Amino acid sequence: MQRCPLRIAVVGAGPAGIYAADALAHQDAIPVAVDLIDRLPTPFGLVRHGIAPDHAKMRALRETLHHTLDHERVRFVGNVEIGRDLGLDELRRHVDAVVYTYGAAGDRRLGIEGEDLPGSLAATDVVSWYCGHPDADRATVEDAILRARDVVVIGVGNVALDVGRVLARSPGELVITDMPQHVLDTLAAAPVERVTVLGRRGPVQATFTTQELRELDHLADAVVLVDPADLELDPVAEELAAADRVLARNLATLRGWVGHSPALGRVSVQLRFHARPVRLLGTDRVTGLEVERTVVDAAGRATGTGELDVVPADLVVRSVGYRGHPLPGLPVDERSGTVPHEAGRVLREGVPSRGEYTAGWIKRGPTGVVGTNKHDARETVAALLADAADGVLRPAGDVDDLVDTLVARGLEPVLLSNWRAIDAAEAALGASRGRARTTLHDRASLLTAARAASAAAEGSAAANR
Repeated sequence: MQRCPLRIAVVGAGPAGIYAADALAHQDAIPVAVDLIDRLPTPFGLVRHGIAPDHAKMRALRETLHHTLDHERVRFVGNVEIGRDLGLDELRRHVDAVVYTYGAAGDRRLGIEGEDLPGSLAATDVVSWYCGHPDADRATVEDAILRARDVVVIGVGNVALDVGRVLARSPGELVITDMPQHVLDTLAAAPVERVTVLGRRGPVQATFTTQELRELDHLADAVVLVDPADLELDPVAEELAAADRVLARNLATLRGWVGHSPALGRVSVQLRFHARPVRLLGTDRVTGLEVERTVVDAAGRATGTGELDVVPADLVVRSVGYRGHPLPGLPVDERSGTVPHEAGRVLREGVPSRGEYTAGWIKRGPTGVVGTNKHDARETVAALLADAADGVLRPAGDVDDLVDTLVARGLEPVLLSNWRAIDAAEAALGASRGRARTTLHDRASLLTAARAASAAAEGSAAANR
């Protein structure tokens, strides 16, 4: 008979992990106790550290996700890195099952000459910086942005548009966000005059959403430019656009900008298609990007025409996709950057591994929107619960509580009360600057705020003795 409750660790407290914890907590077939573990002291993953801060409505999703953290069957355990603070084998001995939902935080590379020059960054670097991620490389990113008059963003997905839009925003538009103060100060001082968002294929193959695209038309001090030649479609592309409402809306939006011209004192945001990056130019740092004109065949593949030109660039940001990395001891396919699985059951050497599951980007790759993770997590949880009902899961037995084990080895897990203290500290910091919130960006500040909750709890306990 299955021991009650079933002890489950969910590794990664982003949307995928929280949706998995929610699906587990809100079912009554099998009682569960869920530890939602994250290497950061804060929950919410890409909702906190990936969605652009000027997307206030989208970032407000964390209020919805917070309901799961409050559930009596769920315990948030932050500031614990599996594979470093606690080995995977150790974790598995503490619980009956593990669900890996730690995402795909690595960036994909272009593989072209000059990519490692100063002034060449991944979108993950820039996004982490302006979202206040504790691991962001402030010095490198700020040095690049403070030198950048001409910016090229390679990629035509939503993240590429986010980066271009944030860099083109006026200081007045950003001051109402929850960006860390050093980010606001750097962006206010940045000399950005031109932003080029570059796609190697045509507008029909771009992956941005219409909502993201239209936001470019509402920038206070920027003008969007499009070359009409880039919007000339072959019959196959015309057919694709006619059959897809999103593509049709995107094209209508792009065509509405064809008549725009550069304006003095306003940042130019150029959307350029059919341009394949060939190499980054420069000796000590980036000075330009050589691109090749492309044509797109009926299968959607881009082929170079041999026609080359140079786009001036002080800063090049590649936004060509994310990829997952393995935890020590967890298989990850080198090509796809995902954990091999069958309906969420982790496969080791082609066979389902007892008690191991996966969900989110590390399961399926960096696709979909935040809400896509809900359905994805439900599939995985259904497999886990079916295995539990069938007696497949092997009980961990009587072991010390996970948090007690972590504390005993000198670690400092951040629990829900600690996170609430961090949340309150960010709100207080924002209020002191006339804002709703200011993100605490470094781990030391986050842990200082977290310790305030622990000190208060200890003081309360002492007073009641």
